[in-house]
Amino acid sequence: MRDIQAELKDIYGVDVSPAFISAATDKVMTVVNDWQNRMLDKVYPIIYMDAIHYKFRTEGRIVSRAAYVCLGISIGGFKDILGIWVGENEGAKFWLGVCNELKARGVNDILLASVDGLKGLPDAIKTVFPQADIQTCIVHQIRNSVKYVASKDQKEFVKDLKPVYKAASEDLAFQNLGALESKWGKKYEVVIQSWFNNWEHLSTFFKYPADIRRVVYTTNTLEGFNRQLRKFTKTKSIFPTDESLKKSLYLATMNIMKKWTMPIASWGQTIAQFSIMFPGRLDLGL
Repeated sequence: MRDIQAELKDIYGVDVSPAFISAATDKVMTVVNDWQNRMLDKVYPIIYMDAIHYKFRTEGRIVSRAAYVCLGISIGGFKDILGIWVGENEGAKFWLGVCNELKARGVNDILLASVDGLKGLPDAIKTVFPQADIQTCIVHQIRNSVKYVASKDQKEFVKDLKPVYKAASEDLAFQNLGALESKWGKKYEVVIQSWFNNWEHLSTFFKYPADIRRVVYTTNTLEGFNRQLRKFTKTKSIFPTDESLKKSLYLATMNIMKKWTMPIASWGQTIAQFSIMFPGRLDLGL
């Protein structure tokens, strides 16, 4: 409100009260709610889910809350933000609510969900969309692993880790993970064990051809969108309310999506592969 007050004063020489500005900007929330509750496509070949964190001032304290973003790729290969949810605590219950909301807005099937390992998310997706494949972001897993590796070992560890996620097949990848354990297991047992514990969802992308693997093994598509959001919101380090964040994110999203006028690269080959791998499931969305 102070920014708007200052801008109006500078350009037009007009003093406007905070109450008037609040009433005017609150009208945006009607549009935000309509957008957040709009009907969606029946089928999405790929969705990405990730979170971006912001600071809030509440009761004299600064707290962190997350904006959870769901980006879908339509059958035509076009990107679309399916929704943004601002929440304090994530978990299975939270994500189950998000997935049920997508279902209520018309989504009947998801072929593959690429996620960043958010707690409770894979189970929630499987509960609502039981046929969906789940791929945990490899890049996030690597980052989380390296955090617990001594700096003097990081370069060599990452080099030894590469044959795991760059393998030609899941069997070879699992063998290479065993070799990684033999070399580093005693020193970094917790790090190696996290790969074994999460292998079910880390290895999903191996069942796909190489051109699809590049699209789904990481949430980079969504992270690119999140980076653009940060450019729009970077001047506001602390938000006063959830609604103020929702307004900002919605307006930023509309600006970003104006440029999404073309299908993602090599989509023709990708959707052809999906139609063979998942016979009949794309027909619902045509």
